[in-house]
Amino acid sequence: MVIKCVVCEQNEKKYKCKTCEVPYCSLPCYRKHQETPCETPQREPSAENDDKSLRNYLYTTVDTVEPAKLEQLRHSEQLQNLLYNPHLRRLLTEIDTAPDARKAIRVAMMEPLFVEFADECLRVIEPPDANERHELELMNS
Repeated sequence: MVIKCVVCEQNEKKYKCKTCEVPYCSLPCYRKHQETPCETPQREPSAENDDKSLRNYLYTTVDTVEPAKLEQLRHSEQLQNLLYNPHLRRLLTEIDTAPDARKAIRVAMMEPLFVEFADECLRVIEPPDANERHELELMNS
């Protein structure tokens, strides 16, 4: 489906207004659109807006996790049980307050308890698919 420029109603849209998201095709159409004030459209929360949740982060990377997925960590009984361990809590505090967090994580990864914690976090955020689960079961048997 081709979306037309709302201003000239002739050309295919190439851009959209940053404020009201009205589609337009060219700089002259944009200038004409800007002659009247526009407003941000009101939206109701929906599944479509979930992918936009990463906009809350200043700097995203391929490793950035969506807030909704991070929320799943709160409900993991296995993680809650691991966090009862004072040694793990101390490790996490050291990482959080370290001047070089990457180095602190490398050191913590030498601790089996921290590796177990990190693995469980990954399992909650990125559950293994059926093939990976089967491979894990074979490795653990």
